[in-house]
Amino acid sequence: MTSTDHSLDRLYEVIAARKGADPKSSYTAKLFAKGAPKIAQKLGEEAVETVIASLAEDRAAVTAESADLLYHLMVMWVERGVTPDDVWAELARREGQSGLAEKASRKNHKRC
Repeated sequence: MTSTDHSLDRLYEVIAARKGADPKSSYTAKLFAKGAPKIAQKLGEEAVETVIASLAEDRAAVTAESADLLYHLMVMWVERGVTPDDVWAELARREGQSGLAEKASRKNHKRC
């Protein structure tokens, strides 16, 4: 599968194309104009809404909130210069590792 064969990759391309566009013409452009703090705030809000929908066991709401969460995550990726291929490569690197061992290895590389 090439990167453009996946709907997430296509969404990323649309989002990236909106960076620098007129904020009056696009919600995505408006987010970029407000900068990383606003994008992070929206990403956090969508994550919480996804958790709430999950706890309510509302499948349709989890689906909708997950789509919103993925969209806002990709806006942040574009803002920070992260590509889907970067993330897919990181996931591939972790493939086959014990989740516990992988998590322990990240403790040595945290930047926060």
